[in-house]
Amino acid sequence: MAAELHVELVAADRSVWSGEATLVVARTTSGDIGVMPGHQPLLGVLESGPVTIRTSEGGTVVAAVHGGFLSFADNKLSLLAEIAELADEIDAQRAERALERAKSAEDEAAERRADVRLRAVAVR
Repeated sequence: MAAELHVELVAADRSVWSGEATLVVARTTSGDIGVMPGHQPLLGVLESGPVTIRTSEGGTVVAAVHGGFLSFADNKLSLLAEIAELADEIDAQRAERALERAKSAEDEAAERRADVRLRAVAVR
């Protein structure tokens, strides 16, 4: 059996995903980070970006995450996001329309959120 870590991805309003994984890749203020079982304890600030989780069963879970924190200790990774949604929950056409509206309105924050959602869909 491969080494595993327990992952909890939680948004401000709900638990998004929980399970066992062999690798999690997330974007932090210090850059992209990969966390595997046995990683040194860490605390980081999440940047907007896709989070990729390689599950213990060999599958991949991708989520669009917007801000928050990550914490790893004792093979438990907690991703506490301001906003998070699984790529499977994202309507790509709706996200594309939101991106166009944000560009027209010159709303950089909305543009960044729509872009992250589209990147998460593309990764899945």
